[in-house]
Parts: sequence; C-alpha cells; structure tokens
Amino acid sequence: MSLNHSPETHSKLIARIPLVTGRDLPEWFSTIENGPSFTRCEERSTWLAEEHNLSHGYAAALVREHERARRERHY
Repeated sequence: MSLNHSPETHSKLIARIPLVTGRDLPEWFSTIENGPSFTRCEERSTWLAEEHNLSHGYAAALVREHERARRERHY
C-alpha cells in the first residue's frame, strides 16, 4: 500500500474525512497520537484502517496529514 496520493487526491480525501467519518481532523490526530507507537507510517495507517473501520485510502491520507502537521509544529 502506498501512502503517496497525488496532492489533489490527498486534498480531496482530507476534505471528505469529516463528512465520511463524522470526526474532524483534530480528533483523528488525537486518535493517532494516542494509538500504538509504530515506527512506519504504513503500519500506522494499517492499524487506523483496521481499528476504526476506515478505508486504507482515508487512513493513509490521515497519517500523511498528521505527519505533515506534526512536522510543521516543530518548526
């Protein structure tokens, strides 16, 4: 499974997450931060998909967006 969607696809997935899941991004980011500490993003997205019944596309987009936001917080 690839975590690299095109920027356009990634933006569309992120925009739809609240509608599709009923949870906004900060809630999902908290879920990721409070979940198991995986080394690889792929492991994190697989856990998120399986644990929270998300498609792998949405899970991968959430993990990628979480990583982007986390990097921005450290600058």
